[in-house]
Amino acid sequence: MPLTLRRSDLLLSANPIAGQWCGAAGGRRFDVTDPASGAVIARVPDGGLVDAIAAVDAAHAAFPAWRATPAKQRAQILKRWNDLILAHQDDLGRLISREQGKPLAEGRGEVAYAASYVEWFAEEATRAYGDVIPAPVAGRRMLAVREPVGVIAAITPWNFPAAMIARKIAPALAAGCTVVAKPAEDTPLTSLALARLAEEAGVPAGVLNLVTASRERAAEVVDVWLADARVRKLTFTGSTPVGRHLARASADTLKKLSLELGGNAPFIVFEDADLDAAVAGLMVSKFRNGGQTCVCPNRIYVHEAVHDAFVDKLCAQVAALQVGPASDPASQIGPMINARAVEKIERHVRDALARGARIATGGARLPQLGGNYFQPTVLTDVTAGMECACEETFGPVAPVTRFSDEAAVVAEANGTPYGLASYFYTRDARRIWRVAEALESGLVGINEGALAAEAAPFGGIKASGYGREGSRYGLEEYMHIKYLCQGGLD
Repeated sequence: MPLTLRRSDLLLSANPIAGQWCGAAGGRRFDVTDPASGAVIARVPDGGLVDAIAAVDAAHAAFPAWRATPAKQRAQILKRWNDLILAHQDDLGRLISREQGKPLAEGRGEVAYAASYVEWFAEEATRAYGDVIPAPVAGRRMLAVREPVGVIAAITPWNFPAAMIARKIAPALAAGCTVVAKPAEDTPLTSLALARLAEEAGVPAGVLNLVTASRERAAEVVDVWLADARVRKLTFTGSTPVGRHLARASADTLKKLSLELGGNAPFIVFEDADLDAAVAGLMVSKFRNGGQTCVCPNRIYVHEAVHDAFVDKLCAQVAALQVGPASDPASQIGPMINARAVEKIERHVRDALARGARIATGGARLPQLGGNYFQPTVLTDVTAGMECACEETFGPVAPVTRFSDEAAVVAEANGTPYGLASYFYTRDARRIWRVAEALESGLVGINEGALAAEAAPFGGIKASGYGREGSRYGLEEYMHIKYLCQGGLD
């Protein structure tokens, strides 16, 4: 089925660099495909070293004027960008659904979520306050002021192609920084459309520059930015191994870093929990985007007193999920992003079964729909040594483990290198605070499965990275503090 948009010019096949829409040096291109069918949607520039340097040149040249633009004017531009994103919500949702695979309703929802960050940081742009510090001696004035870091490099993932780039670019622009960005090779079209709308909103030439690149050439682009001292900050969402590489490689230029990395989120259901609420929360948090989110529950612990009742309720809802392409309005679960993703899901399920787990529902591919579809699945009798309990499955598989003791389950929940999100359900007020404080993660959902919001700080600890996105703390990630001391005033 051809991709049709109300505004056909939002389906772009060029990169915005220095105010021009251009191809890659040498004319290289790569295919963007529909994960539901494998059909080619578009061909975009396959950028490399020359393009990466050009993007930094443009951002560096644009920085002095942009940082000097009054915060109120930057805010007005961001507000116009927000309005344009919402005005084209349907087209952007179609782009997301086609290149990423999520159902169209989720695609539209992601656009609204992306816009919420643009609106939030438009408002925060005028609130980057400093401080007057009481001087310890007479005749001196001491101040702390916030200034933009400089040129920002943003590397975004494929699972939320609108929200992740908005969550990085909006605070950077609000702070007065300029940007070079590389969207994920699987989902570059949404980012290019957002850049076109930013241009229409009045973002000046060179302030926002994108370089699309294939998987084979991505490192060539990013390595340029890592080595270039003019790039003062790097923000990345993706795997922990890549995050570690970026941290090491950016050490020579001492870049500021924000790394939102892998997760292995626990979801704990205590014996006094509202089971219907817990199942509803798990459905929202686990099966959104087909389980392809970094905060998806990956280890589900259910108290033995309510285990069977919980699993029965969960299986009834999981088995009812409609799987299909985004083009079908009834679809609730779309295809996985590519064949590698499905192979990982299958490997985790096979390993769990070989080690004693049981399939309560689902558990197999859906070849009649296409190569990248997998049934929503519930596994029971899962133990800590299984692959699905040790690494992110990143798919629609819910592995359930029984537990009997609060202290033991909290210890097991914390028994991972990762610390992005945690969830638990209980009606005991004392337990709420006890467990919330004990869990080792940057985000904790207490009787709630939907955590993210533009006003809340999003980020992890341990191997899940550092830095925060969203909220007022997210703006601080793109600024540094300068201390001013004036003497001779007595």
